[in-house]
Amino acid sequence: MTDVTQILNAIEHGDAAAGEQLLPLVYDELRRLAAQRLRNEPPGMTLQATALVHEAFLRLVGNDPQLPQWENRGHFFAAAAEAMRRILVERARRQRSFKHGGEFERHDIGDLPIAAPEIREDLIALDAALTKFAEVDRLAADLVQLRYFAGLTMVEAAQALGLAPRTADRTWAYARAWLHREIAGNEATDRP
Repeated sequence: MTDVTQILNAIEHGDAAAGEQLLPLVYDELRRLAAQRLRNEPPGMTLQATALVHEAFLRLVGNDPQLPQWENRGHFFAAAAEAMRRILVERARRQRSFKHGGEFERHDIGDLPIAAPEIREDLIALDAALTKFAEVDRLAADLVQLRYFAGLTMVEAAQALGLAPRTADRTWAYARAWLHREIAGNEATDRP
């Protein structure tokens, strides 16, 4: 059993000091994953990788008595990917809302597009499709979360889920096709 798994077990059994021991062991890897995820965000994003890691970590090992039970290191990082996903989706929804100026887009003068604006994926549409996909195939949805939101490589994601690399490749191809069809279908129905 790894140090991370032992500490996760201690947290599970109510050891308050174990949370302080966990952060130094997983911080660098969580920060790397958060930085990879934030690289895909549009310019002007105010959330930094450090803040994303801290917020995700608090959600994972905060003072909530209903903390999930992690089986191992891979399960913990899958939960971290889910927490990062939720944080980013919540920010996207907040920024989109009228109350927070969601109808306006911030532009620096030097960043104004000359021709057509850059195409940007819709994080909220992806979240809705991924939630629906999880009902169809939870394992494939977990693979997408690990790859897209945690920034893991295919090999790392396959190891975290206990899949053979070829199975992970097939599952990834299936998941991408399913999500593409779902998002493209929703966009077509949203148009007037």
